[in-house]
Amino acid sequence: MNNVRTVSDTKKTFYSLHTRPINTIYRRVVEELMVEMHLLSVNVDFSYNPIYGLGVVTAFDRFMQGYQPERDKESIFQALCRSVELDPQQLRQDAERLRAIATGISGAEMTAWLSRTNMSSPNSELEEVLAAISNNPKFKYSRLFAIGIFTLLELANPEIVKDDKQRNETLVEIAKGLKIADDKLTKDLDLYRSNLDKMAQALVVMEDMLQAERKKREQRAQQQANASTPSSGSSES
Repeated sequence: MNNVRTVSDTKKTFYSLHTRPINTIYRRVVEELMVEMHLLSVNVDFSYNPIYGLGVVTAFDRFMQGYQPERDKESIFQALCRSVELDPQQLRQDAERLRAIATGISGAEMTAWLSRTNMSSPNSELEEVLAAISNNPKFKYSRLFAIGIFTLLELANPEIVKDDKQRNETLVEIAKGLKIADDKLTKDLDLYRSNLDKMAQALVVMEDMLQAERKKREQRAQQQANASTPSSGSSES
């Protein structure tokens, strides 16, 4: 009997773990991330690695920026990971370890490491991960893995990812070294950057709307206060 979990199973698990409602603007973000992680988790060629973990953590933290109430964010992250049978603590730890490595080396060193032109990585465990990826013809590439790669580059040298020509050339090098499709890697990361911009714009619009609503409430409250206050110009008979 085939007992592969369905998207419905994953969503049911998620909402049993995080029972508070999710703010409308973020609900689509959470559910799209959940479905993406689910489809990977049930793919026979998929296996977890720390770069994927960094991608998940980075995508979640960036797209959930500004979420209110703030205290619910960690509950949502925990439920998201557990719904696809991943350990949220492991993802956070892997992400922190990779971030520490990336901020301690240059952009050129990071590029050489990821593109496999320099096999002497700053971390033996991650060198094994990269070697396993480049030597695995069935490696299951994903957008979240790409975001992990992008985050490593961004932390090592932000200028690399800001310059379109340099970024694209670097991504082609990395894709060649890891034996993944460079057009897919570039396209996914262009879309990721575009979606981050759109999310930031949506948050600005939402904040403007909230401020306008607060101002209206304050004006109504002031008008009601004025209406209930006796006129100072009235005279005694």
